[in-house]
Amino acid sequence: MIADRRLLDFPSCRLSLILNGCAGRKDAQARESSIRERLAPRVKDFATIVVSEGKDIAKAARQASQGGADIVVALGGDGTQAAVAGALAGTSTVMGVLPGGTFNYFARELKVGATIDEALDTILQGHVRAINIGDVNGRVFLNNASIGVYPAILDRREAIYRRWGRSRIAAYWSVLLTLRDMRAPMHLFLTVDGVTKEFHTPLAFAARSAFQLESLGLEGADAVQNGQFALFLAKGHRPLHLMKAALRLAMGRMSRGRDFELIVADEIVIETRQSRRMLAIDGEKERVNGPFRLHVRRGALSVLVPAPAEEIESVRPEAA
Repeated sequence: MIADRRLLDFPSCRLSLILNGCAGRKDAQARESSIRERLAPRVKDFATIVVSEGKDIAKAARQASQGGADIVVALGGDGTQAAVAGALAGTSTVMGVLPGGTFNYFARELKVGATIDEALDTILQGHVRAINIGDVNGRVFLNNASIGVYPAILDRREAIYRRWGRSRIAAYWSVLLTLRDMRAPMHLFLTVDGVTKEFHTPLAFAARSAFQLESLGLEGADAVQNGQFALFLAKGHRPLHLMKAALRLAMGRMSRGRDFELIVADEIVIETRQSRRMLAIDGEKERVNGPFRLHVRRGALSVLVPAPAEEIESVRPEAA
């Protein structure tokens, strides 16, 4: 069983850095050089694995772990971090997080730092904590997993990003455009604690990030912190109603009952009349066969996190 919190012996560790080389050769080399400069002198062995496609990230992390790496660090957004987490979950290999995406919800949830330098400071502190992660049909997720309209939003968002570049405004605009074009809601059968209920909804959204929920002004953060899912079922069936709800979400004014139903549980089974659906996991999407079985894997992932507040306080010099 993984200890809840421990301190790494860095000089005896083997560390692998996973780097996405798609951003451009010079840019990737510059980032690798700056990260190597900070980490390599502190560990027994430092290796860089450059991947050319997103689908190679999980494979690279798995090979690094099986090859004896004590720590695997990846630079990237939530999709990258989820791929690495999925490969390392249930192993003794520790994960280090370097934020490099648009929202970086996982890095912000862990409070590792808003910049690469701050996150490197966190990694070098060497504090390991075992955390809970979400699982849907064997696929690990860190922030959220959903079926319905959200995968279509991701499609629209990527098209907008290619044309206008990555930004939060572009992300929000993709939501409104997709909702405008939405057609019929899904017909779901939801089973919790052996009880099955029927729903019609355009979106089923299972959250595992308390930070994301709090930043959106949504309920459910306490449930997530207690090791459960907060499952949101959107109530609007028409595009105009959903667009209004999306605007209320952007302003932090969504409300339970009017805009969504909230179900809290640590195990959920979702069945749909369409046996194969697009599943969105931490910003990535994949077509998956149902039913969708969600459960929380408790303490399954070891992650480098900031030192406890009391320890930071104890090493501060006394005021003169």
